Amino acid sequence: MRAPFKPIEFLSRDVKVERRGDGTIVLQSNHRLKPYERHVPAFLAKWAAEAPDRVWLAQRRGPARDWLKVTYAEAKRQVDAATQALLDRGFGPDRPVMILSSNSIEFALLTMAAMQARAPLAPVSPAYSVMSQDHAKLKYVFDLIKPGLVFVQNGEIYARALAALDLSGVLLVHVDKPPPAMQSLPWSELVATRPTDAVAQSIARIEPRTVGKFLFTSGSTGMPKAVINTQEMMCANLAMGQMARTRKADDPPAVMLDWLPWNHTMGGNATFQGNLAEGGTTYIDDGKPLPGLFDETLRNLRDISPTYFANVPAGYAMLATALERDDALAKSFFRNLNSLAYGGATLPDDLYERMEALAVKHTGYRLPFVTGWGSTETAPTATTVHWASERVGLIGLPYPGVRLKMVPTGEAGRYELRLKSVIVTPGYYKQPDLTAQMFDEEGFYKIGDAGRFVDPDDASWGLIFDGRVVEDFKLTSGTFVLVGTLRTTAIAAATPVLQDAVICGQDRAYVGLLGFPNIAACRRLAGDSEANLTTADLLAHAAVVGTLRDGLAKMNAAATGSSMRIKRALLMAEPPQVDGHEITDKGYINQRATLERRKALVDRLYAGGEGVIEIP
Repeated sequence: MRAPFKPIEFLSRDVKVERRGDGTIVLQSNHRLKPYERHVPAFLAKWAAEAPDRVWLAQRRGPARDWLKVTYAEAKRQVDAATQALLDRGFGPDRPVMILSSNSIEFALLTMAAMQARAPLAPVSPAYSVMSQDHAKLKYVFDLIKPGLVFVQNGEIYARALAALDLSGVLLVHVDKPPPAMQSLPWSELVATRPTDAVAQSIARIEPRTVGKFLFTSGSTGMPKAVINTQEMMCANLAMGQMARTRKADDPPAVMLDWLPWNHTMGGNATFQGNLAEGGTTYIDDGKPLPGLFDETLRNLRDISPTYFANVPAGYAMLATALERDDALAKSFFRNLNSLAYGGATLPDDLYERMEALAVKHTGYRLPFVTGWGSTETAPTATTVHWASERVGLIGLPYPGVRLKMVPTGEAGRYELRLKSVIVTPGYYKQPDLTAQMFDEEGFYKIGDAGRFVDPDDASWGLIFDGRVVEDFKLTSGTFVLVGTLRTTAIAAATPVLQDAVICGQDRAYVGLLGFPNIAACRRLAGDSEANLTTADLLAHAAVVGTLRDGLAKMNAAATGSSMRIKRALLMAEPPQVDGHEITDKGYINQRATLERRKALVDRLYAGGEGVIEIP
């Protein structure tokens, strides 16, 4: 790990620190935010004019799963045609466009067309349609937004979800197959429309405060909120990201393989629109970091050598194993790679070291691992690690144009984080009561997260994420438990047994853990390659229980207090449930909802007995 980092010109860490008498600190970059575009479709127009033959989007299609590619010029023509089709049908600011499907070329084109028509885009998690049994969340967001158009890639796949909606007066659009017994317009008809001057006139009327998207997030109740994303929010955030790293005129165009869902702020705003802003090529990855689905990602990486790669820690765990076994795949992966990014959770140290060892082996350099922090309400990234860091777990420093307020929590060195910037949403659609609760008396957005300095005496080293303030609780001893910090530490300590977990212990004498097991990893530990064991027998297997117990015991031994020690654990056979609000559309566990729904398991955990694992 003594190899140098690949030379990349990052924005300098020049930060202003304001310290107030009550202990509050306000951080902001001394760099001024550069001018930004008026709206996202301007990037499509720019690259269609400057690099018309460059591929913008590609996705595997057809029986042979060949790459279908769309250039910037072709995309602009189709987007203008679809824009005209929307305008002809009366779409505009009061008639949103709702997308139910996963990432696709048509999803991307309709995104730009809706924005050009000034019709707010409302992409909805596919899980609300295809995984849910009662479609409660889908019906809730549909009734909240009242879209004028609903788009599905495949009408047969989404037939049951569509049947749960009152589509009276709503234009239904499909790509591959029409939904059975429903009137639906083929996508081909939209893009066959001849554009008129009305398209350019509509684009000219896009203002900074024009609503570009409604992005949905789940609160503590589990029901989604529609976060207003204006054009100014999104474009300012794109400019911030561009400032973080200097691109040179002779740099090759960016190439990205992207699976992150575009209904999520990170996938839809930061990666998809971020690569569009750079004039890059996005290969849509139909794989996911899940057992059985990651093989598609690996297949794609044999064809594509990305310049930038982002994934969640679970994805890196699978990727590192594959790259260590296959030199040809590793050479292809690292050939043009400049940096790596992670999000959703802290990257475990062992994965960081494995990926860097692979990078050194195949390039001679370590690669910077970058990450950021923010939310759906911040379009999404408010802070970033814009330097080659020797460690993981950072959330970095505020972007230019962002003020970060740090309010003492009462625990030494720990602060509640709040934000003020052009990238902060004006509020939640049709929910003024919740909007009013978002901001403090100075107008800072109360994001609900906590952080602390890497070095309290030198702010330029950045911040460490320190959990969700709203999830933390106290034991009966009065000891405060930092749920987010302990959860990620425990998952890493018990690797590979835990896929995810929730932390228990409010008003109890000690901390416990309910674990969602990584079934595939547990079968490997148990030597059950043929899946002969039932789930219950697998979770009780000595190798699985021993790995979990030993990992958490080692964590306990290194802990400095009772708030970072887990005394009991219980592995759960039932995965997190969408309809129970246990898992958000972004794949994150809702701690509060899970504990409420599984109260009987919490009681069983503290009562002891069968299945309860005692941790020394």
